[in-house]
Amino acid sequence: MTAVVVPPGLSASAGSSVRYLTGSWRTERPVYMSLLPPCSAACPAGEEIQAWLYEAQEAGEGYERAWRSLTQENPLPAIMGRVCYHPCQTACNRGGLDEMVGINAVERFLGDQAIEHGWQFEVPVDITLSHKRVLVVGSGPSGLSAAYHLRKLGHEVTIYEAQEATGGMLRYGIPAYRLPRAVIDAEVSRLVNMGIKIETGHRVTDFAAETAGFDAVVLCVGAGVGHHVNIPAGHAAKVMDAVKLLRDTSAGSPPMLGRRVAIYGGGNTAMDAARTAKRLGAEDAVIIYRRTKEQMPAHEEEYLEALSEGIRVKWLSTISEVDQGRVVIERMELDAEGRPRPTGVFDEVEADTVVLAIGQDADLSVLDGVDGVTVDNGVIAVDEHMMTSRPGLFAAGDAAPGDRTATVAVGQGKLAARNVDAWLRGAVYEAPSREAKALFSRLNTWYYADAPLQSRPELEAARRTSGFEEVVQGLSTESALFEARRCMSCGNCLECDNCYGLCPDDVIIKLGPGRRYEINYDYCKGCGICAAECPCGCIEMIPEER
Repeated sequence: MTAVVVPPGLSASAGSSVRYLTGSWRTERPVYMSLLPPCSAACPAGEEIQAWLYEAQEAGEGYERAWRSLTQENPLPAIMGRVCYHPCQTACNRGGLDEMVGINAVERFLGDQAIEHGWQFEVPVDITLSHKRVLVVGSGPSGLSAAYHLRKLGHEVTIYEAQEATGGMLRYGIPAYRLPRAVIDAEVSRLVNMGIKIETGHRVTDFAAETAGFDAVVLCVGAGVGHHVNIPAGHAAKVMDAVKLLRDTSAGSPPMLGRRVAIYGGGNTAMDAARTAKRLGAEDAVIIYRRTKEQMPAHEEEYLEALSEGIRVKWLSTISEVDQGRVVIERMELDAEGRPRPTGVFDEVEADTVVLAIGQDADLSVLDGVDGVTVDNGVIAVDEHMMTSRPGLFAAGDAAPGDRTATVAVGQGKLAARNVDAWLRGAVYEAPSREAKALFSRLNTWYYADAPLQSRPELEAARRTSGFEEVVQGLSTESALFEARRCMSCGNCLECDNCYGLCPDDVIIKLGPGRRYEINYDYCKGCGICAAECPCGCIEMIPEER
């Protein structure tokens, strides 16, 4: 028998003959792709959002499967579903059609379902334990995330928390009307149940002695030290920083602020301080910010909620003097480069207390007396593997370079854990490569019906400032299911059968639920109908090699 070389589109039959098939006409071939959804690309915690939204589209057991998929990357969905500023939604392709998918609301729903039904993480009994001990300093979002992923990887993990309760800045920096304390306790207890040890009230003061016996240490201390600014103030003036206000209130020892409170700053902490002041009895709370609304670092939703509660804002204003019951404000104006500059024009506002919300740093006193660690601009210098210049000492969250949000902290904690694990094994962690991003231009939006975003109910305005009851409520079961089903499965096959039903040559082969399709290239002519009609843009036409 003579050997036969078969070109693309051709098929060898018995003997030495060659059978020419209709696929030989093709100049391009369709190929199924798996692209990176923009929501996942934008998630600082690295969640596979499209995957868990897919599971959540089936009620009942689907919710638990979705929660377990979500928590492969983020162990705190009920918390993050309340405090994350959801960059995933900003990136969502559905926003180009009608409105973005309410990913954050569905995440919170799944987290609340887990608390309600008592879902627990699997205890890693089947993992060959490394017999390595890792210390995590701090039980904020980065510390909890690092501990969770280290425990999943088989290590013995202990957390030292300086405060009397867990949560770090989640508990002591975010007011209860945004994040109820019962939610923090529930998600932390789940971590304890998987074998993580937590020692509260344990502030590290002797680093060498208290870290002895551990094979690696991850510093995850939060940004709990408020910035100060030199403002001329009379002896009777009452000035305090926002971090202390929020921490003392969370600890059950709220300060006496008086009837009128001025808050200096324009970030999320300033909004929280002003809203907290209202709840502590202030009749008037005014935010004083030296720039414009467009330059304000606070998130829009925080600002709008503050306005709805009667908070006033004085833009382009800076405090020049504070005395008892009186604050002198100098008006500012923007120069040609958009920077504020003084005008020499002054106003006054009445205020019994001035709260400074002009930034904060991590408390790095834990490193007192520790050699070989570089601190630069208020954060610990780390390499690409999250390790400091001291071998075995890692840092994540507010203590390390990066944006200071809870979700970034969760992602950094996970990354630190994976690098710690690799270092303990004498290896180097390499992050997996990511696919190309699924673009809106690839979608065939004709197939998606208009489906408006399901809004989350909120506590009526009249009740908000009377206490610390949670303001933003969760989705109902029906709304969560509807919202999950709004996902367009960007860049990944959703098995809609469009390609199967519209192929003029019947060359699409169904492989069964969850297995998607394959193409019989012997007869595919490369007409491109399947690619053009694919709703989620997961079929690409590539040139045929000859």
